[in-house]
Amino acid sequence: MEITIEMIKELRERTGAGVMEAKRALEEANGDMEKAVTILREKGVIKAAKKAGRVAKEGIIEAYIHTGEKLGVLVEVNCETDFVARTDEFRKLAKEIALQIAGMNPQYVSKEDVPQEVIEKEKEIYRTQLKNEGKPDHVIEKIIEGKLEKFYEEVCLLEQPFVRNPEIKVKDLITEAISKLGENIVVRRFARFVVGEE
Repeated sequence: MEITIEMIKELRERTGAGVMEAKRALEEANGDMEKAVTILREKGVIKAAKKAGRVAKEGIIEAYIHTGEKLGVLVEVNCETDFVARTDEFRKLAKEIALQIAGMNPQYVSKEDVPQEVIEKEKEIYRTQLKNEGKPDHVIEKIIEGKLEKFYEEVCLLEQPFVRNPEIKVKDLITEAISKLGENIVVRRFARFVVGEE
């Protein structure tokens, strides 16, 4: 049975699983949604979604300086306990996130961090472009939503395709780490410095 994007989306909404985890579970279950949920529960992935509400006040600040020392990144990645913060897996995740920030230059951590005025300005630009292209009003709003999703993929760290595996987003990488390490993990903030830039 062919696994559709809609099926993956529905399973993700129900379980909080990452894209690849949801796809693999659906493939294993031959497209049976209930069976896929059970497979994910058995693998402990759903636990990751439940952990998302827990407070993450421990963690580390990871630094990355690119070759040539003209580009640097500081990122704060939080978890629930100091024990997890000291694990190699957690440190590796923080390093991967710092590399992502260096390479992809996100402006915000998540969609929720994008100011409403920035979103409205983007929508207005898209609306004007589409009207100039002669698109009918009833399709313009649908197209704008799609364009906004693309915008989020460019400017929001968690929505960006992961540089080492563009099949998954950064948020999926974090979800996988949550299910492995058993604690909520949050990217709190980051700063990206380039020599000579304001």
